This record gives sequence, C-alpha cells and structure tokens, in this order.
Amino acid sequence: MKAIIIDDEKHVREGLLLLADWDHFGIQTILEAEDGEQAKNLITEHRPEIIFTDMRMPKLDGINLLKWLNSSGIKSKTIVVSGYDDFEYMRNAIYYKSFDYILKPIEPEILNETLSKAVNEWNELARSWKSHVEDSRVMNEVKPLYWDRLFSNLCSSEGLTIASEGKILHEFGVEIGKRQKTVGLIPIKPSVMKCFQGDRDLASFTLTNICNELLKKNNDGVCFRNINKDEELVILLWNDKNINFLLDEFYASIYQFNKICLTISLGENSMDIQKAYSSALEVYMKHDLRKTGKIITSNDVSSKPNLHLLDYSNELKWMIRSGSPTGVEESLQKIFVILEKQHTLSREQIQVWENQFDLLRNNWLKEYGIEGQSVFYKGIDYWVRDGSFSLERFKNEKMKQFKELIQTLTNKKYQTEKNNMQRIEEYLQHHYQEEVNLQEIADTFFLSREYISRKFKQEYKLTITDYLTNIRMEKAMKLLENPYLKIYEVAYGVGYGNEKYFSKVFKKQIGITPNEFRQSLLKQK
Repeated sequence: MKAIIIDDEKHVREGLLLLADWDHFGIQTILEAEDGEQAKNLITEHRPEIIFTDMRMPKLDGINLLKWLNSSGIKSKTIVVSGYDDFEYMRNAIYYKSFDYILKPIEPEILNETLSKAVNEWNELARSWKSHVEDSRVMNEVKPLYWDRLFSNLCSSEGLTIASEGKILHEFGVEIGKRQKTVGLIPIKPSVMKCFQGDRDLASFTLTNICNELLKKNNDGVCFRNINKDEELVILLWNDKNINFLLDEFYASIYQFNKICLTISLGENSMDIQKAYSSALEVYMKHDLRKTGKIITSNDVSSKPNLHLLDYSNELKWMIRSGSPTGVEESLQKIFVILEKQHTLSREQIQVWENQFDLLRNNWLKEYGIEGQSVFYKGIDYWVRDGSFSLERFKNEKMKQFKELIQTLTNKKYQTEKNNMQRIEEYLQHHYQEEVNLQEIADTFFLSREYISRKFKQEYKLTITDYLTNIRMEKAMKLLENPYLKIYEVAYGVGYGNEKYFSKVFKKQIGITPNEFRQSLLKQK
C-alpha cells in the first residue's frame, strides 16, 4: 500500500512521517509533495491509496486538488490536514468526498486512529470490488462472449459487415466504419502465471473490466478478449484524442489493483480494423522484451533478424551425443551471447526458438529410438511476479530443457548398451559348447569387436574369453560329478576339442586337474 503527504511546510511532512505507524497499517511507500501540482503528477504515476493534503498551498491549493481527485476517478482515501478550523474548507472537504479532516497541531492518537479507519475502509472497498468482479463474471458471462467473438472476427479475416456495424452502433453509439481505429494489445500470459494462479478466465475478465470502466467514461472504445488467441486482450480505440492518457490510466489501474506491470503494444491507426490490429500485432510480436515501458509502438520494433537454433544443430548434436552437460552449457552460452548482441529477444524470437527446439528434440529422440515419451519440461517460465520478462529466467529455462534431453538420451544409450551386453552374455551361455570367437559375436550382433570388448568388460569386469572360460569350467565341474563320463567326453561337452588343453585350462582355473577334482568328489561321498 502507498501513501502521499502533500504540504508546503517540510516540518509538517516530517512530523506525519514520524507520528504515523506506517508499518502497522501495511503502508510500505510514502511519497511527498510540496504543492498540489507536484502531487497530481505523483498521484497519477503511483496511485497511492491514502492521501494526506494541506488546504493552503502555492500553485494548486487543497480545494482544487480535491476537485481534481473527485473528477479524475482516481480511487483513494483523502485525509485533509489543516491548521485552519474554517467552515469553508470543511464544507469543500465534505463536498469533494474527503475521508476526514484533521487539525494541526497533529495528535498522534487522532492521526493513527484516522489512518486506521481509512486503511480499513480501503481494504473493505478492495474486497468489495474483487467480490463484485467475481459476481459480475458469473452474472454477465454470455454478453461479453458475444462481443468478444464479434470483435475478434473483425480483427482476423472478416470485414465489417452492415449487420456488424449496425449492432455496434446500437450498443456503443458509434458509426465505427467512419472512424479511425487504433488497437492496443495486452498480454495476459504472464499475469495468469504469476497473479491469477493459472485462471485465464478470471485474468481476462478482471483486466477487461478495468479497461472498459475507463473506456466507458467518454465512449473511447472497447476492450475484449481475443477468442483466437488465449494470451491476448485487445483494446479497440475509436477516439484518438485521449489515447496516451487512456493507456496511462489502464497501466496505472491494472498495477494498482493487481500489481502487474503489463506493457501495452500500440499499433498505427487505420480505417480498417484488421489493418489496425495487424499493426499492433507486429509491435507485440517484434518489440524487444528486455525494454521496459508502459506503451510500446512501432518505433520500438527492431529490424534485426531472428536467431535460428537450427543453424547450430550440428554443434549441439555432437555436444549432446557426448553426454556432457558442461559441453552443452558452454555451447548454449555462446549462442546466448550471439542472441543478446545480434538479435532481438522478442516474442517472435522466443516462438522461433521453441519451435526449432521441439523439431531438434524430436529428431534426436528418433535417432535414439525413443518414441511415445511426450512429457517433457516445458521451459516457458520467463516472467517475474510483476509480469515483466527476465532474460536470466529465459536462459535458465532453455538450459533445463537441454539438460533434460541429455539425461534422456544418455539413459537410453546406457540401457541399449546394457541390453546388448546382456544378449551377448546369454549367447555365451547357450553356445559355450561351440567354437566361439569375438568376430563371430560381432557379426551376430552387428557391433564392432572393439566396442564389444570394451563394453563387455565394463559391464561384467571380465573379458569375453575369461567369461566364456568360467562358464565352461562351471559346466565341466557339473559333468565331472558323473563317474561314468570320460575326461575327453567332459572336454568335448564344454567346447574343448583337445583333452590335454582342457585339463591344462581346468587346473589353471580350479587349481587341480579334472581327475583330482573327481577324486575329491568321490572322497566327499
């Protein structure tokens, strides 16, 4: 909550600053002004909820300031602080809806009691307004939807028909076909994410109501939700005299009630609604999101080309194949530097990046034989609490997407390699009686000899020859339990064509000859 103290005497302002228990009432910002003229500028810009004002001041006195506040439609609680117990001052304060009238010298108890009442009444008003918004949304859903559809279609491909023009004339009293039109676009996606907890309908309804309340005063235009685009509100203005003032009012009112800083993209005026909308859309899509401001026009649109992620696909592909998050991060940091220096970080640029990343990811997933995995991190949280764009968040989100992709591909690669080695191990278990060599295995599984040797040893901690020997020795010990089998029969039974060679290998592996092993089994029995 904000407050402003307006008094030409510095010691009075300082006294109010010291005496009021600002923190207790949740007032974080206290502005100061020496006269009414200075106060008007600060009030218009900051929209303080609580206003303390003196009556006798240079340039613009308290009475005229109260008149201005009453006629401007600015919502606040005004407390007059005066050293004059004058009926004329009090009468004007009451007439122009001042909340209270305090006499100097100021008593702390009276000051804080008055401030408490003003803050409580303001909070009650705010709750009532929000409740009214919710009630109105339920009561008036059908009619706004009709006008949303009609005006949305006029912004796209349909021309202004006689029937549409007649309906607008009947509802708004404007021969819209004969007026120059200007379109402003308000993004609601950041506000939905940060302020309305994902409730797109409530965000649209609240923001359009705020704008339409201001537009109705002088019948300057209409604000509606573009049914063809979920994240866009459209302000259609048919009175170009008050455009800048109105847009400032929209910005200030939206911030006052929702604490959102929404940039309004303003197009060129035109007799044709579609052309006016297209002009605003170009500003909306192409202006640099790093530039902050209330109103963005065609003067803020850059002619720099978009960066294409596909141009860096080979470099990124090899970095991803390496499975190194550090390597990918370094590559992305280079791309980010180029993006910042040589390109415009616009909504259009973000859209190009996201589309091309999806394309690259799908191609890489296919290369690894990954299909059906549709749940990936979206990586679209680029906005801070007040609705402004954050370059650092954009970088972090893109980095998260690439790291997730690396992990997915690495896991698949590991699983594939593990499966291959398991199949080779099963092959050895079934073919140990045959003459098995590495080249035969490589040909069977369409893998290189070097790859098999390296990966098999990583997985089983033995070479293929040693693993095959272990299998044969285990099988040989089982066969030697049968006293009726000759040693050469056992040798042939486990894949050795030479009895002496078998006996030599057996002794090396087991520590005794096959005959000695059999004798030890007989003694045990």
